[in-house]
Amino acid sequence: MTDKVIENNQVVIMGEIVSDFSFSHEIFGEGFYMVEVKVERLSDSSDIIPLMVSERLIDVKADYRGQLIMVTGQFRSYNRHEERKNRLVLSVFAREIEFVDEIEESAKTNQIYLDGYICKEPVYRKTPLGREIADLLLAVNRPYGKSDYIPCICWGRNARYANHFHVGTRCEIFGRIQSREYMKKLSEEQAEKRIAYEVSVSKLELLEEPEDTPLHA
Repeated sequence: MTDKVIENNQVVIMGEIVSDFSFSHEIFGEGFYMVEVKVERLSDSSDIIPLMVSERLIDVKADYRGQLIMVTGQFRSYNRHEERKNRLVLSVFAREIEFVDEIEESAKTNQIYLDGYICKEPVYRKTPLGREIADLLLAVNRPYGKSDYIPCICWGRNARYANHFHVGTRCEIFGRIQSREYMKKLSEEQAEKRIAYEVSVSKLELLEEPEDTPLHA
């Protein structure tokens, strides 16, 4: 991944295709499609990660369910307008796809690297069992003045460290993409199951403080 344009947003996932392709959108005559990839975790559970693929990269009319792939790309976001407000939609944008025969147990099946800017004050809290958590929203620049907005979750020491970050802080993050089910309340009687996607942070480094940041004690 030597392309200078995407050095600040790099993803590699390995997993099993578990859905058909569904049409997403078209740009300059090129169609983009969504497909779901099941990526195993070490803990015997798995993440279902949405993958956005160009029709020029793969035959989107074929049925690849059950096949194993390795994908190199970026984690991207866009705002979808629904229910009178915008909803952040996340997916892995595929740049390269390689079919593989098997995935070794020792393989790193889910890796992400981001270099971006904190664009919302971190939210630090503790679970009922005392585990520390911090939620970050990272803006990662893209060419042509665009940015991707990536939710990240930190634990323990990383959460304590992230709690001192300010809006505008530049940092780099290493981690993995995870999916998480939750219930969205639509009304007093109605709720629906949804899936949120975020980066589970394993390593966090501060690169640059905003100029107007007060000095920490």
